[in-house]
Amino acid sequence: MMKQSKIKAIALLTDFGLEDGYVGIMKGVIATINPNIPMIDLTHHIPSQQIWAARFCLMNAYPYFPKDTVFLAVVDPGVGSQRRSVAIECSQGYLVGPDNSLFSGILEQDPAKKAVSLTNTDYWRVRDVSLTFHGRDIFAPVAAYLASGVPLEALGEAISIDSLIDLPLESPQIINKNIQGSIQYIDHFGNLITNVLAHHVKDKNWSIIINNQKIESGLTYSDVGLGEMITLIGSHGWIEIAINGGNAQEKLQLQWGDKITIIFE
Repeated sequence: MMKQSKIKAIALLTDFGLEDGYVGIMKGVIATINPNIPMIDLTHHIPSQQIWAARFCLMNAYPYFPKDTVFLAVVDPGVGSQRRSVAIECSQGYLVGPDNSLFSGILEQDPAKKAVSLTNTDYWRVRDVSLTFHGRDIFAPVAAYLASGVPLEALGEAISIDSLIDLPLESPQIINKNIQGSIQYIDHFGNLITNVLAHHVKDKNWSIIINNQKIESGLTYSDVGLGEMITLIGSHGWIEIAINGGNAQEKLQLQWGDKITIIFE
């Protein structure tokens, strides 16, 4: 039975893209359970199976959503395997998806209060689920019931918060008074977002060195000419590398995890 309570919004993130019908099917499952649930598409263009990218997008979007939003995230290379399906309650929201670390960025901001493994088949779409589409058969219906007021405890067996799979963000390292960081995300503009936060360079003159190439810092993309490189603090609060009117990833050929060095002058 659904507990009578205010309906919560569901924020959806997947790597499904929009060319196929997978996202629409998940929304159809949610609407079948409760057509009054607001649904917000965070993104469906996470690079295929790229958990790091999903982690980054969820972590940075989470603070901008209403309290008690249900975040339904499906980037799931291990679908059909022994990895757990989970629902997690935090102080500001709920998380539903595979236990493969894609929620670890959010959990660093807003630690889990409780978590369950989604073992109660009463809240699945069908008991005989597809081994390749848990988004449709488990995660979407569970998110719908949770958003409709079903308590977390009803969805399955309680699990230890400490047992949730973690993907901790590598911390920048101080080396010879410089900062060595790495690329943690690449957006669709080709901007390279590092794991170095703004406070590391506040009130300092700084540049980035990549492959013996120096990239000067600035405040906005237009501080350099069209086609020129710049490093700056992005709207997300992380230091990024960009090209005014161009694609820094294509130019520099960097990938997730590649190292960068910040120098101070």
